[in-house]
Amino acid sequence: MNAQQGAPEIHFHIGDLPEDIHFGSSIAIDTETQGLNLNRDRLCVVQLSAGDGTAHLVHFPTADYSAPNLRRILSEEGVTKIFHYARFDVAIIRRYLGIVCTPVYCTKIASKLVRTYTDSHSLKTLCHELLGIELSKEQQSSDWAAPDLSTAQHAYAANDVLYLHALKDHLDGMLVRENRRELAAACYAFLPVRAELDIAGWGEVDIFHH
Repeated sequence: MNAQQGAPEIHFHIGDLPEDIHFGSSIAIDTETQGLNLNRDRLCVVQLSAGDGTAHLVHFPTADYSAPNLRRILSEEGVTKIFHYARFDVAIIRRYLGIVCTPVYCTKIASKLVRTYTDSHSLKTLCHELLGIELSKEQQSSDWAAPDLSTAQHAYAANDVLYLHALKDHLDGMLVRENRRELAAACYAFLPVRAELDIAGWGEVDIFHH
């Protein structure tokens, strides 16, 4: 499905995915949390999409993260996990679900490697420039741990994964054009280690600095 055609289909789940869901060889993933502190702010929502105009939202209104079906999907090593700002999402998934996501693709890293003509690498900016799609970020700071999420929250969460496959296609072409695809792949491969450093307390320390 073209990223700009048709209304998205959003499926909402409490605590886990249904057992029979499959996402193919690549899956777009994002998370919603109570804040950006890995050791303070808990995981509230994991959203997923196969890039086909459908999004699945898994809501955790309580801190029960058993979620065997979601864990299975996130653990599949033959499936590429596409994120925007994977550093945070990979870390929060590791922290609360105990899963090390591999292999990983990050549209934000790809953007920073090829869109060097700008300092703006937000998902909203990429969707506007590369896909001609306008995203609303109105619900970005809402209460994701609430027992009931609003329709607006559902739409916001879904938008964070619905277009990642299409962005990856565009950015892959730019990476090839600029001869930076191998460099990008090396950055993606390091992300699980970067996440472990963040969780362990080296989030703001550059250990490569002299």
